Amino acid sequence: MTKLFLSLHVIAAVLAIGPVTVVASMFPKALRRAHAAPGDREAYAALRLLHRICRVYAGVGIAVPVFGFATASSLGVLGSAWLIVSILLTAAAAAVLVLLILPAQSRALATVPEAEPQGENAVHRAAGRLAMLTGVFNLLWATVTVLMIIRPGSTTGA
Repeated sequence: MTKLFLSLHVIAAVLAIGPVTVVASMFPKALRRAHAAPGDREAYAALRLLHRICRVYAGVGIAVPVFGFATASSLGVLGSAWLIVSILLTAAAAAVLVLLILPAQSRALATVPEAEPQGENAVHRAAGRLAMLTGVFNLLWATVTVLMIIRPGSTTGA
């Protein structure tokens, strides 16, 4: 059963977290492009699509810790320090995504001009802030991934 849980955990991470990291990273550039071309329906549609992908995959991403807990439980490592740190970092990444990135994307979508250009400084600040938050989110997930691979006490010898 452990191998099944571990397989599902890794597949969920690749299929759920991977797209969020890529799409959230694309959003700031798409936001700048949409503001640079007021009334461009394709640029606005692309921005809305990126936001929708982030929202949907954030929900699907719940499977990652669910299968992670199942795997850790079957391995008997729930009390391990590396796992506790990973859980805390995962919670932090989820908080950054749900409480900061997704709402900022929603606010940015609401400001996309339909006919008139908006203030460039405000757009660049919003895009820069989103890029920074996404970088923090990606760094947290990268750290969790490293902890999962190089975990202390590993029996794989890696």
